[in-house]
Amino acid sequence: MIAPLAKLLDWLAIQLVWGRRVKSLLKQHGHPPNPKLEEALKLLKSPDFIPLESPPAQLEFTSARNFRFPAPRPGEFAENNVVYGRLYRCTESWQNRPVIILLHGAGGDPDYHFEFPLIARQCNRAGFNAAMLIAPFQFQRRPRQLAGFSWPDYLLTAEIAHAQAIAEIRALTGWLLGEGCPAVALWGNSYGGALAGLTACHDARLSAVVLVAPGLDMNVFLSAAKQIVWPGLREELLRQQPACDALNRTALNLTTMRPRLPRENILLIEAIHDLFVDRKSMEALWHAWGQPDIWRLPHGHASKSLLPGLTGRVLRWLVPRLDRHATAHRGWTPPSASFVSR
Repeated sequence: MIAPLAKLLDWLAIQLVWGRRVKSLLKQHGHPPNPKLEEALKLLKSPDFIPLESPPAQLEFTSARNFRFPAPRPGEFAENNVVYGRLYRCTESWQNRPVIILLHGAGGDPDYHFEFPLIARQCNRAGFNAAMLIAPFQFQRRPRQLAGFSWPDYLLTAEIAHAQAIAEIRALTGWLLGEGCPAVALWGNSYGGALAGLTACHDARLSAVVLVAPGLDMNVFLSAAKQIVWPGLREELLRQQPACDALNRTALNLTTMRPRLPRENILLIEAIHDLFVDRKSMEALWHAWGQPDIWRLPHGHASKSLLPGLTGRVLRWLVPRLDRHATAHRGWTPPSASFVSR
């Protein structure tokens, strides 16, 4: 895609989606004099942010695909303390096959209800199970009454949007492995890519991770803020730069972390015309993580999903990584050569 069109789509997404959402939050809840930055920094630098132990989830299926389980790290909002997701099983002996967990971007859609079901079915055809998780505060997990809530709230960002979300990914991973699945990979988009990256830095059970234009640091917030057309809102958001700089020196910046799986099992996908994820940040992550595989797509943040064949290309990359972990598992049959060669 030509650069001007890719950037235009991102610019429109910033104004019509992200900017309007931010304006609504500020109108409803106001801008706090202290967005709990010090409390957030303390949590992010403590071992309580992501503990070593991760008990498996206790899944309850409400239909053939839909499941729920109690949040392993509950908070003060009751609606957010139930985790929802979907499991797209392979037709036969699903417990003997690897699983790819799909992690959506901020806001949930179009990933969760539109793109991910299509990707999940391609995963099934490739011989993989696929699971989807609804992140904290998304869809039915959004609290009806956010009493005392203000925006931005950096402690809430650390506690809920990251620590709780990662605990849920790890809990589902534990359940899948406990069911007998021989390998688990994470495939995250944008915010989901950041969660996949953070989880990979704390959980050695993962076989592979795919980070698609991940929101890998607080520069995502600043990059979007600089594009806002409303001067007052833009200036108000950019006043958060000192807080963002402080948070960029913590685990919320993936370049400060190191993954617990080999670099050959990590795939970074960069959209080189991205107006949300700063290209310098992506390149810094690539170097910090030992230069794993990286695909630099001539797209923006919004248009990358329009690239024909990207799902199949990612699955072909995943096949040998998951196969290494799964071939010794009884009953596992690798994907057909015809799929791998397409």
